[in-house]
Amino acid sequence: MSRPPTHPLSRRSVVAGASAALVGTGGLVGALTGESEAAVVAGTRQGALPRAVDVVVVGAGISGLVAAREVARKGRSVLVVEARKRVGGRVLNHRLTTSHGSGVIESGGAFIGPTQNHIAALADELGVPTFPEYNTGSSVYLSSLIGRLEYPGTVPPDPTILADAALLLQQIDGFAAEIDVAAPWAHPRAREWDSMTLSQWIHANALNPAGIENVITCWTQPGFGADPSELSFLFTLWYVACSGDEAHKGTFSRNSDTASGAQERRFVGGSQRVPLKLARSLGDAVALHAPVRRIVQKHHRVHVRTGRGTVVARRVIVAAPPPTVLDVGFHPGLPADRRALLSSLRMGQLMKCDAVYETPFWRAAGLNGFGISDHGAARAVFDNTPPSGGPGVLLAFVGGSTWRSYGALPADQRRSAVLQGFAEMFGPQALHPIDFVEHDWTRERWSRGGPTAIHAPGALATYGPSVRRPLGRVHWAGTETATYWSGYMDGAVSSGKRAAAEVLAKLRR
Repeated sequence: MSRPPTHPLSRRSVVAGASAALVGTGGLVGALTGESEAAVVAGTRQGALPRAVDVVVVGAGISGLVAAREVARKGRSVLVVEARKRVGGRVLNHRLTTSHGSGVIESGGAFIGPTQNHIAALADELGVPTFPEYNTGSSVYLSSLIGRLEYPGTVPPDPTILADAALLLQQIDGFAAEIDVAAPWAHPRAREWDSMTLSQWIHANALNPAGIENVITCWTQPGFGADPSELSFLFTLWYVACSGDEAHKGTFSRNSDTASGAQERRFVGGSQRVPLKLARSLGDAVALHAPVRRIVQKHHRVHVRTGRGTVVARRVIVAAPPPTVLDVGFHPGLPADRRALLSSLRMGQLMKCDAVYETPFWRAAGLNGFGISDHGAARAVFDNTPPSGGPGVLLAFVGGSTWRSYGALPADQRRSAVLQGFAEMFGPQALHPIDFVEHDWTRERWSRGGPTAIHAPGALATYGPSVRRPLGRVHWAGTETATYWSGYMDGAVSSGKRAAAEVLAKLRR
C-alpha cells in the first residue's frame, strides 16, 4: 500500500509514468542479453505457419504474450504473430559494455510501483527481481525565473507555484476519485471534461497558470509523450484514476512519485526479461516477421492473413498499439465508433537519451540524479546507474513539444543539447560522458511513438465505450484497454488476461 503523500507535488511528482529507463546489473543477469536473446528468437517458429489454431494473437508485446500463455495453459492451440523481429513491443533492453562496468539500459517501459499487482506477480513467477530506484540526496530544479535550486525535501521551493501545486493537484485527485475506471465516459461531467485540454483547465483554475503548467509539462512529456495542451482533461483524470487497484484509489502522487509511486523500483537486468521469458516458454507458438495484413471472419472462423501466410482460427486477440490497428483490413469492417476511436488516438512523441559516465559523480555531491527543468532538451532527468554503482548513467526524456524541438535535429546537436541540460543540473562534468545512447520511439514502425496512445479532446466521452467491445470473433487487448494502470506494463498484463478469459469462455461453448 502506498503511504499518503506529504505534499501534492512531491519530489518525483513531475516525472514520467509508463515509459522510464532502467539500468540493470550485467553480472546478475545473462538471461536476456546477447546470445540468450538470440536463443529466444531462434526458438520461435522458423518454418511455415500452422494452417489452423484455436486462437491467433496479434502482437508479441507483454499483453499478447500473456494472453497467449493463458490460452495455452487451458490446453488450447495458439499462435502469436508479430511484425517485428523481436518480442517485447514497447519494452526493449539495450546492453551497455564499457571499461567501467556493464549493465542494461531500458529503451522502453521500465518501472514498477505499488498497486501494480499484475506485473509484480508475473515477474515474481518468472524469476525477475526488482531493485529500488536511487532516491538518496537532493534533487535539482531549474527555473527560468528563479534559477537553479537544490532541495532535500519533497517540494521544489519555488514560491510562484506552491499554491497552485497544492490546489490543482488536490482537485485532480478529487475528480479522479469520482471516475469509474472501466467507464470514464459515464461520469456526469465526462463531456464537459472531455471538451477541454489539461492546459485549458489549468489556465482556468491556476493563480500562475504558466508557472504550474511548465512544471506539469515535466510530468506529461515523459509520461504521455505530449504536452498539457494535447491531452483531454477527462483522459488525464482517468489516467490518474487508473493509478491504483480495486482497493486503492488512483492518485497523482502514486502515478508520478518514486518512493511509494510508479517509479519506485526497476527490474534487475531490464524489463524485457519478462516478455523474453514468456516467449521462451511459448517457443514455436510465436512467429516473428509476420505482420498482419487482413482479418476476415467467415464460416464461423477467422482468417488471419500475415506476411508469412494465412492462419485460420476460432478466435483472435489483437494486442497491438491502437493506431497500427487501422493498417489492418477487417471484414466485416470495424464499426463506426471503433474506427472513430482508433482514428482519434495517436501515439505520444518520445525519445530517451542516456549519458554514461565512469561513475555517478553527482552522488558524491549529495545529489540523487533527479532533476526537472522548465527549458531545454532535458526536462525530466533520472539517475539510471546500475545497482552495482557503475557505470554512472543519467537519463533524459525528450517528449511532446521538446521532442518536436530536438528530435529532428542532427544527432550530434541533440546530444549536445541534452548534455548541456545535464550540466546545468549536475555540473560541467556531465558534458563528458564515455557513451551516449538514444532511442526514438517515433521511428519504430510498429509502435509509432510512446509510451502510450493519447486522447485529445472530444473522443473519449463519445467513442470510449467501444474500447473493449469484441468485433464478432475478434477481441481486443493491449495496455490502452486496461482499467488499471493503462499505458503501463501492469495494464498490459491485466488486459492480456482479460482478453484471454473472454476468448476461453467463448471456446468452451
